Amino acid sequence: MTNPLTKLLSERDWLMTDGATGTNLFNMGLESGEPPEFWNVDERAKIVKLYKGAVDAGSDIFLTNSFGANASRLKLHKAEDRAFELSRISAEIGREIADQAGRTVIVAGSVGPTGAIMQPVGDLGHAEAVAMFEETAKGLKAGGADVLWLETISAPEEFRAAAEGFANAEMDWCGTMSFDTAGRTMMGLTSADMVQLVEGLPNPPIAFGANCGVGASDLLRTVLGFSAQGTERPIIAKGNAGIPKFVDGHIHYDGTPDLMAEYAILARDCGARIIGGCCGTMPEHLRAMREALETRPKGQRPSLEIITEKLGGFSSDNDGTGTDQPTARPRRRRARG
Repeated sequence: MTNPLTKLLSERDWLMTDGATGTNLFNMGLESGEPPEFWNVDERAKIVKLYKGAVDAGSDIFLTNSFGANASRLKLHKAEDRAFELSRISAEIGREIADQAGRTVIVAGSVGPTGAIMQPVGDLGHAEAVAMFEETAKGLKAGGADVLWLETISAPEEFRAAAEGFANAEMDWCGTMSFDTAGRTMMGLTSADMVQLVEGLPNPPIAFGANCGVGASDLLRTVLGFSAQGTERPIIAKGNAGIPKFVDGHIHYDGTPDLMAEYAILARDCGARIIGGCCGTMPEHLRAMREALETRPKGQRPSLEIITEKLGGFSSDNDGTGTDQPTARPRRRRARG
């Protein structure tokens, strides 16, 4: 049976996914350190609002509120036994919203990193990681997710473990990594490395790409790196809405709707077929992105100079594919968006 995302990709040149989860939920009152996944039960109306905000703004795909719904992250809140439950409920709410949309909307079950460092650098073993990803995947499947969406991964070992867990759950998936260290992931992978990783998996994702990272310019440079490998697999671009700044006690992203509209067009021209936003991306950004994608014709692949002219400069002088070898910097990510 064809996955609905695969079917939609066969019918459309591009699809738009959603924006931030964390930024939107913080604006609704989520406190720092509070697990967003608890809101699937405790603040259901706000999760409905989150999902509807993306759908009403024109998203063809939206991600569930399950980024941290794995035993490793939930253990920090003495809730490691709730991974399946919270994942399932996040997808159930999403299924309801998608089925009411009046058009095909894909419910993508968000799966974030475990937050632990895998062997041989860290302590988390492969089998344990696979089991965690499988549990989350089965919860999302039970809730009605169309596809799984692995995101913000930095280590190849964790990417492989997730792929195996998804295979065990018999679920199709998409996968993105975060490139934020001079064009590399925290654990040193380049865009070319990721293409090789994806194509070498026994169950490769429907689509792959980059999310989060530093800024929109850097992310598009990575997308160009994917395209340069000649891959025919659909590429995902999910960049932040500008650069984070601390204003009046809160993190604020400075990307305007107009800037994100330019980013969306450039992402499409760089070769991405699934385009969305990450941290700081609100419904108003998504509406501007959708309008731009629908009304502005596809252009030539942009140069790096065009990208910086439209979106601002890069955070580093290179894209990580040269001879530079930045040191991997293991750290824990809390949440996307």
